[in-house]
Amino acid sequence: MALTTRRTALTTLGAALAGSTALPAAPAPAGERTSRPRPLWRAHAHNDYEHPRPLHDALDHRFGSVEADIHLVDGQLLVGHDPEDLDPSRTLESLYLDPLAARVRAHHGSVYRGYRGSLRLLIDIKTEGSSTYLELDRHLRRYRHLFTTYAHGRVHRGPVTAVISGDRAARAPMEAQTVRRAFYDGRLTDLGSQAPASFIPLISDNWTLHFTWQGVGVFPDPERRKLRGIVATAHRRGQTVRFWGTSDLAGPAREALWGELLAAGVDHLNTDDLAGLEAFLDARRAA
Repeated sequence: MALTTRRTALTTLGAALAGSTALPAAPAPAGERTSRPRPLWRAHAHNDYEHPRPLHDALDHRFGSVEADIHLVDGQLLVGHDPEDLDPSRTLESLYLDPLAARVRAHHGSVYRGYRGSLRLLIDIKTEGSSTYLELDRHLRRYRHLFTTYAHGRVHRGPVTAVISGDRAARAPMEAQTVRRAFYDGRLTDLGSQAPASFIPLISDNWTLHFTWQGVGVFPDPERRKLRGIVATAHRRGQTVRFWGTSDLAGPAREALWGELLAAGVDHLNTDDLAGLEAFLDARRAA
């Protein structure tokens, strides 16, 4: 396969797995194209479960990615940031898996009716990674038509793509599987590794560990070049890029930072402010 063709195929794979803006949207049914706003595939709801209506608030704001922290407690996958926050009624199934399955059924195979991008469910493991992942895998198998699946070297895209973050001990059991319904959230240290985009479709890292600029003043040229180099390397490998730890206080600094991330080709913008990021992306699209 020619190098250019192979790179194009990898980029398409990474976009499909992560639901990025590079993925073309299927046309809406006739008569509905002007009334249905397009999903914001670049929008990532950080700690989505902390909103009043987990998942549903993010979907109402057309987000393409949501994040759920999970703890394995007595065989249940409970959603919350810290152990003291856990509630037995707030499980991964009740907050995310069951509502997503119902929505996909209602929308004839898509999270967003008329669009064939894959919503990313970023699952952040807070308890021991290996045992928690194995239990999570059992849960995901109950929703076999919902999730993008890796099977014997091939990726079969579903309406939702689960990406596993958090405790890094989850990696070993995932790599050992020939069939899995989840993918791995890499770090910048994985960018030059041999792990393919079919295992690590997403590179995420803490912005403050690699950059000093938080949107105030001019973005230093060395940092801008570094950022664009990271994105270019990831995209050549068919991977998408996300940073957490970016400024999220409404105002000019946040808009400047988001603007630089978009200009560099960063695929997913991290926020707790659903309405704020929706308005920012809509304004950029309309400009």
